[in-house]
Amino acid sequence: MEEDVIFEPERGAGGASEEDIEASESRAGAKSDKLKRELETVKKERQEYLDGWQRAKADYVNALKRFEEDRRIALTQGTRRAAEAFIPALASLERAEAQGALPEGMQGIVKQLHDAVRSLGLRQFGEVGEIFDPTLHDALGQDAATSEGGDNTISAVLEAGWKTQEGVVRPAKVRVFHAEG
Repeated sequence: MEEDVIFEPERGAGGASEEDIEASESRAGAKSDKLKRELETVKKERQEYLDGWQRAKADYVNALKRFEEDRRIALTQGTRRAAEAFIPALASLERAEAQGALPEGMQGIVKQLHDAVRSLGLRQFGEVGEIFDPTLHDALGQDAATSEGGDNTISAVLEAGWKTQEGVVRPAKVRVFHAEG
């Protein structure tokens, strides 16, 4: 008797046909390509987030610097305004004290004002014999140079000047020796 022979497609080790293996490889390749695209997308997003975070950090650091500078400027302006407000009163009290016209109870007030001046970082300047500096002194007159004072030195202080580390609050009003000739 003759048997009919049926040819079945060849199966691999796992019993899968070559077509099944090719389809499986194709699906695996497609899945691999999809994962690669997703990985690239994730890498791009990660870089965008990192760049954004670095920009935000730099903005934050710059803002802190600006805030500190603004605070320093505000402190300087506040010191200047306070000094400009009470230095004339202190100068008047000092003139009265120098003339002996300051009542006895007022010395305590003068001392408190001097303490306030020091706490604000203010320093008084302008002395006879200093070299005249137009950035620090206002010349209100000239005196002929003598053996006591050389040309361009201060001959008299009419009103003391005041300054802070940041600059002059009030220039000293002075007279200056000037050589004739």
